[in-house]
Amino acid sequence: MSDFNHNISRRRFIATAGATALSSALLKGCLGNPPEDTPTITSAQATKISIPTEQVPEITKVRLGYLPIIEAAPLIIAKEKGFFTKYGMTDVDVSKQANWGAARDNVKIGSSAGGIDGGQWQMPMPYLISEGIITDNLKIPMYVLLQLNTQGNAIAIADKHKDKGLTLKADKAKALFDKMKSDGTRFKAAYTFPKSNQEFWIRYWLAANGVDPDTDIELLTVPAAQTVANMKTGSMDAFSTGDPWPYRIVKEKIGFIPALTAEIWKGHPEEYLAMRADWVDKYPKATKAILKAIMEAQQWCDNFDNRKELVQIVATKNYFGVATEILEDTMMGKYDMGDGRIINDKSMAPLYWKDAKGNVSYPYQSHDLWFITESVRWGFLPKDSLATAKDWIKKVNREDIWREAAKDAGFPVADIPTSTSRGIEEFFDGTKFDPENPQAYLDGLKIKKA
Repeated sequence: MSDFNHNISRRRFIATAGATALSSALLKGCLGNPPEDTPTITSAQATKISIPTEQVPEITKVRLGYLPIIEAAPLIIAKEKGFFTKYGMTDVDVSKQANWGAARDNVKIGSSAGGIDGGQWQMPMPYLISEGIITDNLKIPMYVLLQLNTQGNAIAIADKHKDKGLTLKADKAKALFDKMKSDGTRFKAAYTFPKSNQEFWIRYWLAANGVDPDTDIELLTVPAAQTVANMKTGSMDAFSTGDPWPYRIVKEKIGFIPALTAEIWKGHPEEYLAMRADWVDKYPKATKAILKAIMEAQQWCDNFDNRKELVQIVATKNYFGVATEILEDTMMGKYDMGDGRIINDKSMAPLYWKDAKGNVSYPYQSHDLWFITESVRWGFLPKDSLATAKDWIKKVNREDIWREAAKDAGFPVADIPTSTSRGIEEFFDGTKFDPENPQAYLDGLKIKKA
């Protein structure tokens, strides 16, 4: 990481006092449209913070939503460490969302109506929003611009199920759940938003162990911040979400972790930065400034020497509102699984810039294809969606903007992927996903709706 630190020092801005004094403009305009009266950066200010003239953003204000889980760290660090300001985005509001439904509703109305311009998303939410599938048939075109992280999620289960064979490879799970049904109860597993990342992780784990998530158990939606409370009251048996919530149940001795998502799919794609297409189209330079700031924050986050400070920043009441000890170990790849198993492996920690498989930040289109294929698998999208999936992905996934921003920022050529595909992916049960033949993957799955 020494080259990166040198690069930061070499290009560090001189001062930001003048730029940060810009006042907020009154938001106005039609529903969802970018406001007309918007703050801009002057040429003098651009010179002061060392921005090339051709890269000066058209606007300095943007509102980005986030949820209090570790996927949001690059957005928070970009704000707190001054990376947004460095690239001319001097008025960035990193806005906590009550839950994923609130984030969806806020991007639907846009910042001009008090909502958000974009932010952190589970996949494939940007696609579903673009097609009006989760926005009451109102299509809000979105662009996927950057992946925030890989890994950092887990499946947590209540202590009452400890020592019942619920592990990563849980061949006794089906019999356990069947017995619960025959006794008049059903195993209840939660996720934070339907038809997206965290539901896919628990569905994949269950199905790979012979459990049909649609018939053998009960699935329900619970906001991340309520998962621990619901586990304590016994209203659910398991949940799938991001840190710090799974590890909290271990710390509070109310549950255990049978599987990290990093064990289910090593280096798996997690959450993304996506924004309203109309905002990006109107402000292309500002968009690239946002990406450059977040990319630099991701590099900062991936330096494990910075992880303690990262935890101290995100744990505050302003952001996550949790004790630092809940995050300190997991951010270093140390997991007490609560069932006697201990993991101490930095490669299993949430990663933000690079991992063993390639660049983390770059939004590989092959990953979007997997999320769409899984959506077809479970009946969330029509079967014929695969036939047009790649065209749909090219429309929503703007990896080209990521590449332009990375080049503008002077990031090493070796850090910029040369292909939109990360290649064949392999899961813990031996299943492989070849993005060149998603139908073969789908055909090979034993438990599915499609």
